[in-house]
Amino acid sequence: MGRPGRGGVVELHSPAHSDAVTCVAAVRPELCVSGGKDKSVAVCNWRSGAVLGRFVSHEHEVTKVSIKEFFSASRDRTVMMWELHGTSGPRQCFPGHELVVTGLAVSPDASRLCTGSRDNTVRKWDVETGECLCRAALSRNLVTHLCWVPGEPYVIQTSEDKTIRMWDSRELQVAHTFPGKQHIQTSCDVSQDGRYCVSSSSGFAGEGCEATLWDLRQTRSRVCEYRGHLQTTASCVFLPRGPALTPSIATSSYDSKVKVWDRDTAACLATACLEGAGPLASLAACDSSTLLCASFRSGIHVLQLRHREELELEKVAVF
Repeated sequence: MGRPGRGGVVELHSPAHSDAVTCVAAVRPELCVSGGKDKSVAVCNWRSGAVLGRFVSHEHEVTKVSIKEFFSASRDRTVMMWELHGTSGPRQCFPGHELVVTGLAVSPDASRLCTGSRDNTVRKWDVETGECLCRAALSRNLVTHLCWVPGEPYVIQTSEDKTIRMWDSRELQVAHTFPGKQHIQTSCDVSQDGRYCVSSSSGFAGEGCEATLWDLRQTRSRVCEYRGHLQTTASCVFLPRGPALTPSIATSSYDSKVKVWDRDTAACLATACLEGAGPLASLAACDSSTLLCASFRSGIHVLQLRHREELELEKVAVF
């Protein structure tokens, strides 16, 4: 089934979730995992929209998913590890947080897991045994997101205290705190070369709502900001490099828009308005021209960058 879109037919598939989709992550080349308020984790083929597997062991809303290994976090205060093509039950469970788990980051060798929560703690786990190896608590550190720096022992963390921190995962100590922002930091991502981090801000009526690029290697300071969303920017990701695309960043917002930005000049290259989708909670980059966007009201949207007279970002499918 399909309907006309701005650039052609938008393929409409059966919804992957029965309620709001809160998080999505891409598994190359054509798989994705997602979580939602329906308490389930779904594995889908994003090209066809087919649901290939569903996992329903969480007792509350799923808040984060990660695909370095297949993990999910939930409002039930647990993290679960799954076999992508395995049985319906979790392979490993990681209980211990006292409030909703809001951050997941897996080490490059997939042997360690870092988690963060609204309980003000960050924890490190042994992936194989499920043992909590260490725990660090900071006052007012309500974690919103975690991201591991490729090839390094460092984990980037955003927080409701408006702060971005770099943790040294070896001893689970704060290695660096970036200059404070004016609004809650909602999400973060690290470039594949480990040189940059991008974070996103809450806000309203255009106040705040920006994404910020940070230098991780030299100055460890702010490089530039990306402004244009009118409500909270909920997610930010680096796009993989493509032959026809300048280094770019994508953001999604509660204003129902997804924007693609030139990383270095902060110019907005393309915008997609997903009318009726409600808040856009999570983004995932499948390749240099394909994005997945999780929405509260209308499932997961597949967006394609098209190189015409101007760069355009078009919705091509929903599931």
